[in-house]
Amino acid sequence: MNRLFYLLALCICMTSSLRAQIKNFTDNGKQITRFDQLGNAVDAHDGEIAFFNGTYYLYGTSYDCGFEWNNKTAPFCGFKSYSSKDMVNWKDEGFLFDAQNPLWQSRCDGKTYGCFRPHVVYNKRSSTYVLWINVYDNLSGYRVFVSKAPTGPFLEAPEPKIAVNADMPIAGLNNGDHDLFIDDDGTGYLAFTDWRTQGTIVIEQLTDDYLSGNGKVVRSITAGKTEAPALFKRKDTYYMTYSDPNCGYCSATGTSYKTAKSPLGPWSEGKKISDNSCGGQPSFVSTMKIGSDTIYLYGSDLWNNAAKNEAQANFYWAPLQFASDGSILPLECMKIYALPRARRAKLEEFTAGCDISKGKQRLQLFTATKNGKLIDFEITTLKSGYPDKELIIDFYEVESGKADVDRRLARLMVSANAVSWSARVLKLRPKIDLIKGKQYRVVLSSKSSTGCYGFAVGKQAENSFDLTAISEDDGQSFSVQKNQKLKHSYLIR
Repeated sequence: MNRLFYLLALCICMTSSLRAQIKNFTDNGKQITRFDQLGNAVDAHDGEIAFFNGTYYLYGTSYDCGFEWNNKTAPFCGFKSYSSKDMVNWKDEGFLFDAQNPLWQSRCDGKTYGCFRPHVVYNKRSSTYVLWINVYDNLSGYRVFVSKAPTGPFLEAPEPKIAVNADMPIAGLNNGDHDLFIDDDGTGYLAFTDWRTQGTIVIEQLTDDYLSGNGKVVRSITAGKTEAPALFKRKDTYYMTYSDPNCGYCSATGTSYKTAKSPLGPWSEGKKISDNSCGGQPSFVSTMKIGSDTIYLYGSDLWNNAAKNEAQANFYWAPLQFASDGSILPLECMKIYALPRARRAKLEEFTAGCDISKGKQRLQLFTATKNGKLIDFEITTLKSGYPDKELIIDFYEVESGKADVDRRLARLMVSANAVSWSARVLKLRPKIDLIKGKQYRVVLSSKSSTGCYGFAVGKQAENSFDLTAISEDDGQSFSVQKNQKLKHSYLIR
């Protein structure tokens, strides 16, 4: 039996306060899968959240198509963005540029070191949004793009010049993951990892157009074995958080920080504020001025237990807290925090897992709300570990709480290629006749001997009879999952 892989994302609940509260974990500590407005899991990792003109933008690397680091047959999925007015309801804005062509596949697919960490800033001088990504197919380690809109499409600019490792071999492990920072006077800076010095952090000032380094640089801010820098300013002090130690795709690595009076230093000794980054690896700190409030939003990537495919990974987001002397307080790993000026909102909490395979099945009961034909049934699914057989979805009529194969109304077979790596809505067309008030059940199963198919499960109302259940013996018996439901919806006409 495959073990469950649970994802983390955020969900919103309300208290008596007028402000929405962002929730990072369920009440019993489980990770929550964040879904966009179309019902699909948010698929943007190792990036950042930026705040432009009253709108939040989440940028990240997509893994939904099945990208796996060091898997030579894995495709590159591209970079995505999502927008939100409240950090609650996220709209999928699509890809920042087309990465499905042969050029970008040759730059970023599984035969390479990959491409990661999209970061976007706005240049007031040129009225353009500037995107930097980390690559490993050129000398600098980065490619830069410009756009008139925060969601693109972004057009590639010439390769930037970086002072560090400028004499090293092309397409080597030169410069790694990075952050962009714009100072109060409009000067831009790039903070990044120098892999040629075993993971020290470097900061280089950018040209006025933010498209390249200008050669002003401070090296070896850290002693090594670090990565994922995030540079920001609070009052008259500059801060840089970073992963301490470095550990690609690892969950629960530490977060440390340093301070300075100038981005080019000198920088203080490091201080650790977390040993586990709230279950992930530090990714960004975004400064957000919301009315009279300023928050320094800390984000960490909650990787999927260091699995190579990270479509099921998610996020931890919460503001940093500061002491009176300006030092950053140790991370509390908040389950909940109040977002300034956020509107009222409430979303259901769902976690996602993957265990449907040979011998293990999932069941969902539902009651017909009217007479008619079930023309549309949607259920959230995913896959992991390359299933070698189809996902089977059976619809049964239930009599006296039981169902047998003789009362099966429909069987739909879904190929593995039709199921995504992240949790997404699977649309089915059963076209079966239903009777109002009658109960039906849907059973998800597979004969696959490798990998698994997944699901999203949430909390069911205590007085509901539309329960979910699990079978460990190939459907011979089912155990009810109390007060739970699989994420689904249906349409009867």
